[in-house]
Amino acid sequence: MIRLHVNGAAHELEVEPRRLLADVLREELGLTGTHLGCEHGVCGACTVLIDGEAARSCLTLAVQADGADVTTVEGLARDGVLHPLQRAFAAEHGLQCGFCTPGMLMLAVDVVTELAGAEVRDIRGAMGANLCRCTGYEGIVRAVVTVAGASTEERAGTRSG
Repeated sequence: MIRLHVNGAAHELEVEPRRLLADVLREELGLTGTHLGCEHGVCGACTVLIDGEAARSCLTLAVQADGADVTTVEGLARDGVLHPLQRAFAAEHGLQCGFCTPGMLMLAVDVVTELAGAEVRDIRGAMGANLCRCTGYEGIVRAVVTVAGASTEERAGTRSG
């Protein structure tokens, strides 16, 4: 038996010790926004927040998260209002096919928390930890920079590369 606090709700689940957190979130809790891509921890599509820090749920055993506070992409919006990063991703065209978007958003939450006011190159480097094959990262970086509060000059620099 494990206890998880997921997106503000308490869950007590019986899981096999070998079950991955990603599978438990998707199959037991119906939170299919957490995507599985490479299942090797490389792509980042499965990124969630565990106790406020970005983590690859395809590499985390569910039993390792026992007692943890887990946030998935479904937990970002509050009372029908999109999270500022969700709004910024849409406004800055930071999504295309959408497969990487949940993991990118969850990583972005961690980046905004850790790198608030950071330089664009630092944000770009941090967001490069997740893979996207469609957007070229420019819209994603602009969205994160906007929410992270980078300076006007730095924000202008994201539009040209």
